[in-house]
Amino acid sequence: MSTILVTGGLGTVGKVLGRTLRARSHTVKVSGLEHSHGDDYVRCDVGSFMQLSRIFDSERFDYVYHLAAEFGRWNGEDYYDKLWVSNVVGTKNIIRMQEKHGFRLIHFSSSEVYGDYEGVMTEDVMDKYEIRQLNDYALTKWVNEQQIMNSAAMHRTESVRVRLFNTYGPGEYYSPYRSVICLFIYRALHDLPYKVYLGHHRTSSYVTDTCETLANIVENFRPGEVYNVGGTEYHDIKALSDIILDYLKKRDSRVEYLPAEAFTTRDKRVSMEKAVRDLNHAPKTSLAVGVPKTIDWMRDVYIYKKGLVHLDEYL
Repeated sequence: MSTILVTGGLGTVGKVLGRTLRARSHTVKVSGLEHSHGDDYVRCDVGSFMQLSRIFDSERFDYVYHLAAEFGRWNGEDYYDKLWVSNVVGTKNIIRMQEKHGFRLIHFSSSEVYGDYEGVMTEDVMDKYEIRQLNDYALTKWVNEQQIMNSAAMHRTESVRVRLFNTYGPGEYYSPYRSVICLFIYRALHDLPYKVYLGHHRTSSYVTDTCETLANIVENFRPGEVYNVGGTEYHDIKALSDIILDYLKKRDSRVEYLPAEAFTTRDKRVSMEKAVRDLNHAPKTSLAVGVPKTIDWMRDVYIYKKGLVHLDEYL
């Protein structure tokens, strides 16, 4: 079994990924910005070379899953200084550790790198076409991929890149910058207004399905590869809102319907053939099942306020 570090390990995907890897008997340590208890946790800002050095000089890792990053296009516009330090300087720091210590890297990119590409988003689109990135968040994620490929060419580091497509589920705490499903659920629960952009389509993936595939990379590591990881249901944004409102038995009187959102990818039609072939990617959780599970978790956190809410009950 392998020794693995998960940066950003207290995030929505990081928590579930760590649990999934441990269930497969890997030894897992997680890092994040917060102070937290636990022998398997270390506080670390990836933007700090010194803090990262402290981790890697004291322990050897076979693999690093690098999730730590500032998330979201509008967050990236409002906090662009933090975005570029965390995402670009932070990833460069990770790569420097990789060049020194020789671990294999699984880096988390984003579907946002495809911009407004109008066809099916296969992984080689970025190699064939010059894609205009629509926001700073997308820019940083594409810069990260270039950093990783350059390191592989110069220093023979071994990395795999994954482009996630709209992962959602229990464990994502609300802020105005979070994912669309999180935003809709929180605002519907509290009878707050929200906007639905009718001109966009997505393939949303439930967090446990995503993490099962991500955990498979360790056993099927192919240096230099890049994988799309998402769901199988191609849907518009209104469909998400409708599922949420139907489950909560609420009307759409607080919803404002608009044609499209500026500087945001309109349609994400994704090919996941490579992930199916190499990583046994097999999403099992439909929106009709996953969205209500997410609602139940958020209702307990924000409405019932039961205190410590264990993810296991909802995943």
